[in-house]
Amino acid sequence: MNFRKIVPDTSIIIDGYISQTIEKGELKNCKILIPNAVIAEIENQANLHKPAGFAGLVELKKLRELSTKGDILVEIVGARPTLEEVKLGPSGELDEIIIKCAEENSAELYTSDRVQADIAEIKGVKVNYVAKPGKALKLDLEKFFDSDTMSVHLREGVPPKAKKGSPGDWRLVELSDKPVEGELLRDIALQIYERALKEKDSFIEIDEPAATVIQLGNMRIVIARPPFSDGLEITAVKPIVKVDLKAYNLSSKLESRLEKRAEGILIAGPPGAGKSTFSAALAEYYASKGKIVKTMESPRDLQVGPDITQYSPLSDSMEKTADILLLVRPDYVIYDEMRKTNDFKIYADLRFSGVNMIGVVHASQPIDALQRFIGRIELGLISRVLDTIIFIEEGEIRKVYAISTTVKIPTGMVQADLARPVIEVRDFETNRLEYEVYSYGEEVVVIPLISDKELKTSRSSQKVKDNIKVKVKPLKKKFEYM
Repeated sequence: MNFRKIVPDTSIIIDGYISQTIEKGELKNCKILIPNAVIAEIENQANLHKPAGFAGLVELKKLRELSTKGDILVEIVGARPTLEEVKLGPSGELDEIIIKCAEENSAELYTSDRVQADIAEIKGVKVNYVAKPGKALKLDLEKFFDSDTMSVHLREGVPPKAKKGSPGDWRLVELSDKPVEGELLRDIALQIYERALKEKDSFIEIDEPAATVIQLGNMRIVIARPPFSDGLEITAVKPIVKVDLKAYNLSSKLESRLEKRAEGILIAGPPGAGKSTFSAALAEYYASKGKIVKTMESPRDLQVGPDITQYSPLSDSMEKTADILLLVRPDYVIYDEMRKTNDFKIYADLRFSGVNMIGVVHASQPIDALQRFIGRIELGLISRVLDTIIFIEEGEIRKVYAISTTVKIPTGMVQADLARPVIEVRDFETNRLEYEVYSYGEEVVVIPLISDKELKTSRSSQKVKDNIKVKVKPLKKKFEYM
């Protein structure tokens, strides 16, 4: 029998296309020549615990099983690549070996990699380029979600759990009394990875040997594996609400500030408080006002309209992303999940470049958001970088601060020669001075100007007392942020 010769590359093996086509009866009487280079690359990825490696192993086993039924033959061809060639895989070394295998065996190269297909055609090799479909298989993960589910938490050997409700009003629910089996978790991880490769609105944001972060449509998924975690774990977070800025019942004063004066905004709050939801609403608000709005995110999970472009780190660097943004000339940039010192430096650099910035930070109290900048940029520059802090808790705006700098004698001091630049933190709605921040010797001091009576009547008085007694951070002599 004359068998048609096919050489699949790594991308088409990971996609599972060959076995699916054979099972549908669309591919018969063929000899599948699998290059050792493909096996080596898949083996390397599997050893690094990457889902792509496991997906490739599943496909290779399936092809071997299908070959026993007589419609196809499977043969391993070519020399096994060296360790150096495997390491140089991303630069095209392995692709070259695979193309050479197809050329030497007068076979047709199957690939879903556009670059690989173009290179093979240039070299005169027959190519079957398989474009990735817009929609992939259904996820077993989706059966754990309903309209009320915020997040699903799956761990090997533990019953599945989910957070149900809304930000600030949720409950943890056990979805079953049976522990999740490791085999099911591994199948779900493979399904997620395959969907991420095939869907246009999905991205593999982080793919480390023991941890993978994937944005699958509007769902953010974190897969943790040993040795990073002590067991296989999948956490999926899905937004259940998308609200308009009007839903927050902004005062006319705050709305006017956001529209006309606010240029350096911080949105702060504890995890799960609704910061991202409010940020997305604010982004849509500015876009509706005819402004060019962009986002900087890692991972990209803000739920915004198609007219707002979402940027991730360029070559693993948000600094390079910021360089590109300056060329794009946006009116507003949403910088989501600011945590590291470099994030605050980039935020400051963009502000000094004239870009209106909206940063999102984790904070247990409103004043903590301001303190995240202390020691990271010069104290005298903070009010030029920040002018408004919006604190979100339980999905609501709980506090708004206005930030400004003046030269005066700090409250409680009397001698005229103690006058110095002081950052004033005022309640935006009442204009009441609540905090003063200034340098004292070699230190930076954050002084609360709130009475004990006000603290007792506060909803979270004990937390406030714990956080504002006296906050001191070292003052750096010089800070270079540009």
